[in-house]
Amino acid sequence: MIDVDSPARTAAVVVAVVVSTGGAVQARLNGELGARVHDGIAAPLITTAIGLVILAVVIPSLPAGRRALGEVQAAFRTGTLRWWHGLGGMCGAFFVASQGLSVGSLGVAVFTVAVVAGNTTGSLLVDRWGLGPSGHHPVTRARLGAAAVCVAAVAIAGGGRLDAQGTVLIVLPLVAGAALAWQTAVNGRVGAAGSVMAATLLNFVVAVLTLTAVFLAEVAVRGLPAGVFPREPWLYSAGLIGISLIVVAAAVVAHTGVLVFGLASVSGQLLGAAGVDLVVGDRIGVATWIALGLTFAAVVIATRARSGSA
Repeated sequence: MIDVDSPARTAAVVVAVVVSTGGAVQARLNGELGARVHDGIAAPLITTAIGLVILAVVIPSLPAGRRALGEVQAAFRTGTLRWWHGLGGMCGAFFVASQGLSVGSLGVAVFTVAVVAGNTTGSLLVDRWGLGPSGHHPVTRARLGAAAVCVAAVAIAGGGRLDAQGTVLIVLPLVAGAALAWQTAVNGRVGAAGSVMAATLLNFVVAVLTLTAVFLAEVAVRGLPAGVFPREPWLYSAGLIGISLIVVAAAVVAHTGVLVFGLASVSGQLLGAAGVDLVVGDRIGVATWIALGLTFAAVVIATRARSGSA
């Protein structure tokens, strides 16, 4: 059971909110790069690979990094970690791919609301099964209520855009959000066995391998992308943001549980998403504002619940 009033938990929630504002920027960068290169898979592959190169250089060069990698390797060898604990990067790969494929059409705010709904629902199950480092958390009325409010928010946000193509696009971030709940849990397990550095590096290795396999399959069917690489260096920085998001998730989920971490990060994501859309001149409709309000209500429902139910 997690103490709601714990200073460590309070600090973890605050950090999750602040850092998660970068998720909206990451979504916009991957979406824009995908539009430039005309490929929603190539864009996150490029930015994730950049993040992997940085991690592969920095972590082994640090004594603490080498020690953490050894501890994680030992945990897999002894069975403390199972093989599937190392596959969180596959979920991350699917998430960044969904950014490149759907953000341009849905907008960052709608994309983020859909991710929140999927993540909230997935977190209910992940916590119920005790997959995260904080153990089991029961499915309560407060948790179910929060998930239901988030699903309603998605229906409102996407209701005016769900033609045949839009329905498919909304499904992508919904599933990606659920996958992120599982990713948060297993990365937290790896981080607890070694360190967040080891968990982050492993996550990026698996993500790059997954995206590479998908990209090669895509090229075999459709050929190489027809777009061009943009010259603006900031368009390639999504991987750097991804590093901070994975590090924070692996570090704080043991204090919060998967659901509370996901909901704590919601406020940051939504604030960042609305801000990004406004800065670039995208119109945020009334339905999206209502959806954002409902999602904040879901955060309140879950975080005001008693310890053990939140």
